[in-house]
Amino acid sequence: MRWENLAAPPDEGDPGRAAPATPPLPLALPDAIVRTFDTPDFAGMTFYEVRAKSILNKVPGTSRVPFEWTINPYRGCSHACVYCLSGDTPILMADGRTSELRELEVGDHIYGTERRGAYRRYVVTTVLAKWSTTKPAYRVTLEDGTTLIASGDHRFLTERGWKHVIGAMNGHRRRSYLTTNNRLIGTGHFATGPKGNDGYRRGYLCGMIRGDGNLGTYRYPYGAVHRFRLALVDEEALRRTHRYLSAFGVETTWFSFAPARTNRRAMKAIRTSRAADVDAVRALIVWPDQPDDDWYRGFLAGIFDAEGSCSQGVLRISNKDDDILSWTAAALRHLGLHFVLEDHGLPNRVRNLRLTGGLAKRLRFFHLTDPAITRKRSMDGTAVKCSARLKVATIEALGLDLPLWDITTGTGDFIANGVVSHNCFARKTHTYLDFDAGADFDRQVVVKVNAGELVRREVAAPRWRGAHLAMGTNVDCYQRAEGRYRLMPPIIKALRDFANPFSILTKGTLILRDLPLLRQAAEVTRVGVSFSVGFVDERLWRSAEPGTPSPRRRLDAVRQLADAGFAVGVLMAPILPGLSDSDESIDATVAAIAAAGAASVTPLPLHLRPGAREWYAHWLAREHPALVPRYRELYRAGAYAPQSYQRELTARVRIAARRHGLYRPDPGEHRQVTTPAPAAPEQLSLL
Repeated sequence: MRWENLAAPPDEGDPGRAAPATPPLPLALPDAIVRTFDTPDFAGMTFYEVRAKSILNKVPGTSRVPFEWTINPYRGCSHACVYCLSGDTPILMADGRTSELRELEVGDHIYGTERRGAYRRYVVTTVLAKWSTTKPAYRVTLEDGTTLIASGDHRFLTERGWKHVIGAMNGHRRRSYLTTNNRLIGTGHFATGPKGNDGYRRGYLCGMIRGDGNLGTYRYPYGAVHRFRLALVDEEALRRTHRYLSAFGVETTWFSFAPARTNRRAMKAIRTSRAADVDAVRALIVWPDQPDDDWYRGFLAGIFDAEGSCSQGVLRISNKDDDILSWTAAALRHLGLHFVLEDHGLPNRVRNLRLTGGLAKRLRFFHLTDPAITRKRSMDGTAVKCSARLKVATIEALGLDLPLWDITTGTGDFIANGVVSHNCFARKTHTYLDFDAGADFDRQVVVKVNAGELVRREVAAPRWRGAHLAMGTNVDCYQRAEGRYRLMPPIIKALRDFANPFSILTKGTLILRDLPLLRQAAEVTRVGVSFSVGFVDERLWRSAEPGTPSPRRRLDAVRQLADAGFAVGVLMAPILPGLSDSDESIDATVAAIAAAGAASVTPLPLHLRPGAREWYAHWLAREHPALVPRYRELYRAGAYAPQSYQRELTARVRIAARRHGLYRPDPGEHRQVTTPAPAAPEQLSLL
């Protein structure tokens, strides 16, 4: 067994080691190696690692799909999971700002935690995956007013370790769970950021230019010289100042102020010498008679960028000008931030306003004011502490099923509204593997760990004739588990080495990891890649398909693959009757697909298999009750809409495709040919 394709070998010092697993083997998998992992990424999951006897699957002749052979390295799909938090939960980003959970993207840098020595510390980590679904929701309220909407399966870090939102002392729900005796670990809820309006912009310019700018009119025998100049090593603040001045009609030019030296970074600057511009700058930085909340926030952001520092957990704003210090103190008081004046009696009269209250207050300052310079906002390496005011006050069942979201990070956790939050996952597989249809159905994944060597052996066999091999037609081969097991690279290498044509159908952007291998394979054989994008309406996607990657992310992946030279086919699936089958929706979706560089588009109307049919009917009755009669009529005969509806829909998509320049490439025109998609691939159903 090759450990690099699985997990690290067991090691008592490795927190991510494979943990001994005790569940009995399913009858259908008598020789499987059963693994669970201590890493939070796969909490609650069981992997059945098997050494399969064969990997190339012959599709029955009665099948409706247009291919004969498939490869399925997994049974069960790790795209399904236990989802944690409400989509509007603010997440702490690596630049010190916040972003709503639903807006995060794979590859984003955020804060997590890890243990370093005796302390758990904040560290920057990466978002590796993201999903959503609808689950019963609970509201957790803390003493300081922090609220979190989460599923009952979600876990938070407490003074007594990780605890689920709900649980029980006995029975199948037995697990550690939150009580009103627990305190969560973190800083408490994040403050709402500034509005970024004219008041904020004026305040920022006042703080920045008064703190670090050069502004004056100088009289000489030959006439007056007007000058505004701002030179900084941090281009973030310089770009913001340039942009804000431009918004008020003051145009500045860029120039190099000082080159980089051994112990000093390069400085760039902006300037203007027009009298009207210099006068406009003076007017913008006049002390206001009645400053409002927006101006105060902007002023603090500007003066911090100009004269502030945050080092070793201490935030200071320094200056020797009495007016600037007075206005800074007034702005801090206005925002409810406490400080002390440090006057060390230095000859230059420089004094400091030092913020008090620890990390919670520093974050509050940054979130309320939003300075431009991100390096000053870093909290990497800061110890994670338990605040006494983060005691759990109430845990309430909302009595509602809500869309809830989950991400995977490199550290296995993230900071949600000021508290340390655990990654949560569960996985689905097939009941025909002798798993029960309840809890096991959500937590078991079968992994064919020898998939790569099997592919190499079977395509090398004399009896193999090099038929096209389809992947992703039953279970997505780029599901989350692929990030750990890495079965696809050796599969692609084998197909490349034997020049065997293949295609991949996926919704997972993890395919981009293997783009270099795919390009190598495309040099010697036909390689097809397909994505599915049923519609581009963000509101409809959040409502109807919360468990899938956003259409924008999928189309971004299409663009990258197309830029790499692949003729990417997009399955416009599923098209929802009455919701995404209008001429406007079809045209917008096809236009977005064409703009992403897709080579073809294939429409697939919604089909409703048993299970998905019941779920969809419940959702439709709740969200769009007026459409229920139409669906009863369309799907009265079974899982598929009538042929007449399908033909009419296909015709309208083809018209839009011609309008936007989409076509299906001639197989002889490119090496990378998109194989036609199956008529009703399993992963393209709504669920």
